[in-house]
Amino acid sequence: MRKPMRLLVALALPAILFFSACKDDNGVNLFTVEDDMAFGLQMKEMIQSDPAKYPVLNKNQHPEAYSHIERVRDSILATGLVKYDKEFVWEVFIINDTIMNAFCTPGGYVYFFTDMIKFLDNEAEFAGVMGHEMSHAARRHSTQQLTKAYGLQILLSIVLGQNPNQLAEIAADLAAGIAFLAFSRSDEYQADEDAVKYLYATSYDARGVAGFFEKIEGNPQPPEFLSTHPNPGNRVEKILEIWQSLGGKVGETYPDRYQQFKNSLP
Repeated sequence: MRKPMRLLVALALPAILFFSACKDDNGVNLFTVEDDMAFGLQMKEMIQSDPAKYPVLNKNQHPEAYSHIERVRDSILATGLVKYDKEFVWEVFIINDTIMNAFCTPGGYVYFFTDMIKFLDNEAEFAGVMGHEMSHAARRHSTQQLTKAYGLQILLSIVLGQNPNQLAEIAADLAAGIAFLAFSRSDEYQADEDAVKYLYATSYDARGVAGFFEKIEGNPQPPEFLSTHPNPGNRVEKILEIWQSLGGKVGETYPDRYQQFKNSLP
């Protein structure tokens, strides 16, 4: 009964779709948590099925790299601060490509491009990027933004396995950091704040969340996906304010361990 009912809901609520698209950035998410999980799983399967476009490193062939990245993930999850830490899968993947990006699909599938990993200087900075992406999934920003970009009926057809071509297009857009899929400024600030709180509860220096933005600030050719994001300088300032409000604890950055991680990559 559940699938037909969801289709009826999708067809019977054009007014809700219109008004939800007109709401502010914290509008209602018409997807369920189960939908997020189903959508993320289908996207994972599609990405894994296209190694030419998404050269995901095989865990069995790169055990050291995955040992590093999973250690960071486990440190964040161990804080107990990540919503849906038990429900979502929180699988991490490394894509061997020259794209300066990281993204997290609904349901907690987190992808990092090797160029992003190599760009950073220490493990605290990388943990900051990971915490930020995990916050987007935990707060379900992904399906909120995808609903605005594609419409509820299209996303529901994907969840029901009826629209594989659209799924491939969405995955490609996410991987490339397409501007119209960019999270709202309030979502970005919220994910930054969550990442600081996650890291503060670990041994990491929570100021690592600002590391990426400090490095790209003033860069004449910043990543394209940042064009719709808040100013990096403003984000650094807010991140440091949050860190200070928590007590200003100085944590570890683990540069040597992070260099070992980078050395384990192709």
